[in-house]
Amino acid sequence: ATGWKMNGGLRLACNEERWTEVKRQATTAKSFGLEMPLLTPKEAQHLWPLMEIDDVVGAAFLPTDGQANPSDITMALARGARMHGATICEDTEVLRIEVEAGVIKAVVTVAPDGSEGRIECEKVVVCGGQWTRALCATVGVNVPLVPVEHQYVITEQFTPEVPRNLPTLRDPDRLTYYKEEVGGLVMGGYEPNPIPWAVAGIPRPFQFQLLESDFDHFAPIMELAIGRVPELANTGIRTLINGPESFTPDGNFILGEAPELKNFYVGAGFNAFGIAAGGGAGQALAEWVHDGQPPYDLWVVDIRRFGRPHTDTEWVRTRTLEAYGKHYTMAWPFEEHHSGRPARTSPLYDRLLARGAVFGEKLGWERPNWFASAALGEADHDVYTYERQNWFAAVGREHAACRDAAVLIDQTSFAKFALKGPDALTALDWICSNNVRRPVGSLTYTQMLNDQGGIEADLTVARVADDEFYIVTGTGFASHDFDWIRRNIPSGANAQLFDVTSAYSVLTLMGPASRSILSTVTAADLSNEAFPFGTFQT
Repeated sequence: ATGWKMNGGLRLACNEERWTEVKRQATTAKSFGLEMPLLTPKEAQHLWPLMEIDDVVGAAFLPTDGQANPSDITMALARGARMHGATICEDTEVLRIEVEAGVIKAVVTVAPDGSEGRIECEKVVVCGGQWTRALCATVGVNVPLVPVEHQYVITEQFTPEVPRNLPTLRDPDRLTYYKEEVGGLVMGGYEPNPIPWAVAGIPRPFQFQLLESDFDHFAPIMELAIGRVPELANTGIRTLINGPESFTPDGNFILGEAPELKNFYVGAGFNAFGIAAGGGAGQALAEWVHDGQPPYDLWVVDIRRFGRPHTDTEWVRTRTLEAYGKHYTMAWPFEEHHSGRPARTSPLYDRLLARGAVFGEKLGWERPNWFASAALGEADHDVYTYERQNWFAAVGREHAACRDAAVLIDQTSFAKFALKGPDALTALDWICSNNVRRPVGSLTYTQMLNDQGGIEADLTVARVADDEFYIVTGTGFASHDFDWIRRNIPSGANAQLFDVTSAYSVLTLMGPASRSILSTVTAADLSNEAFPFGTFQT
């Protein structure tokens, strides 16, 4: 038994742009074979009669949604695991994970009576919730998550009682959610000013415990909720629950094999929706562990999506608190984070900023997304909307300039690797799908494929010397692509991979006039005969 009841789920929209977002969500649901009809405010109120609808524009209803009992689910999963041969050791602490020369050897534990145990293994999967970061750090694996306080109330029974089949309700414009609980309601929310927990580290011991309730901090959420459900003002509060949850810098959970250590897997950082995502995430992770590769495209949750900024705990905490606060805010197209910036900049950052650059951020790098024209009165910041956004005309001018003349682009943020050694060519010849066995001075655009023929990396390789290659790939794929290349260098090959991203700045001159422009600042012969496509010069 899991306590599951399929009572459906409602999502409200209280302004036109939220209504656009909800309609898009309904379209996405339909693409996955889920019916999610759109409702008028009155139709939504018929399903959820406790709420006021004066400000509601519309709603979407997912009839196959529902709620379950987390304790029952946990016990059911444990029972199923035991039935299939698993051993569950309760009240058992992991003392250390033994690793020798980059190879996992064992997990050392201590039982409640103080006796140590040693479990020899070839693979380790860490699903340790908010403790995951500290445990993984002991073997050099970075897991960017931090604990954040999350509160919700459990009310007394309403009069009359709340129907047991009342749908769950999400009211993102009021930052709140609701579900039925023993004739009353559970109501929680995602405040814009969350409180981090255990900044100095999780205290010991800490298990099966809650935090002290913070009524003052929860009061604004309660006021928003009463505006939607007035009867909350007349119903007693049984308890205000405050518990720490692990959250991540981008609001997505973390799965997969760690780039720092082979056969070391992580499943953590579920951002308070572990029950909803746990089944699918668990199956995907199990298949990943078994097969050595993800069963399908899991990039949005892949642990390799992170990079250098995510090794800084304070940066992670700052960005995570922003992500928590955006849990129910509008998910605008092309929306940028604002916290923890700037973290990494090119040498031209200040000059570009002075010229009207409006920056975006990728893996900590500040990158000009577009340039605002002061002469045209353009605001030098993004204005978010589901309609045409304020950068459209500016980007159009930039495209026209590139097509008709030339543009100069700062691409310093691109990830750059150097592969060196007597066997560098042999290694790349094995890893790359295109032919890199070309003369020094050649550029090769290539993919790197897995054993299913799927594309793992899409990058450019420059042959610098007989035994050296310079590799350039996308900013956001720095960790993934470095890991893929390093892991696939043939065993015994004398080839070393280095990340040289910060060693070089990159300016890209593009457009039909690029050769003539560049010829004004160099005496080199830039003709197509002397400098053909697919080559480089130093």
